Amino acid sequence: MGKEKKEHEEIEESPDAELSYDEKAVFINAIANPLASKKLAKRLYKCLKKAKDHKKCVFHGVKQVQKAVRKGSKGFVIFAGDVSPTDTYSHLPVTLEEAGIPYCYTPSRQDLGTAMGKRQGQVMVMVCPKDDYQDHYDFCFEELKALPLPV
Repeated sequence: MGKEKKEHEEIEESPDAELSYDEKAVFINAIANPLASKKLAKRLYKCLKKAKDHKKCVFHGVKQVQKAVRKGSKGFVIFAGDVSPTDTYSHLPVTLEEAGIPYCYTPSRQDLGTAMGKRQGQVMVMVCPKDDYQDHYDFCFEELKALPLPV
């Protein structure tokens, strides 16, 4: 007469969680240049994790980032390199270069979403400076400025 307890099956993680940086880099699109190195990508994700708790410091998505750039916000932009179709954000690197905002690509949009604390992947993220994480921000900003821009 009692209810039987059902055993919960373990849910397998998504395939992206098991892939290494090099395996994810295979899936990047043609315009993903400059691509962040493995070490730089980890530092960018760490800076993003610290910045996500502050309002008006992190803008995510094409519409919000484009609006922030138009209004004159300063910071740096991280693009996901595995977005298809590329037409969704192909116009933004030129806009960022004109505004003097450094940017780079990382191999996975799912990793960007995870660093933001969201389950859904993010196409792009803009991080603005704040005193609480200024040392991480400054290091990432200088590293992104040093990356060579595509010709």
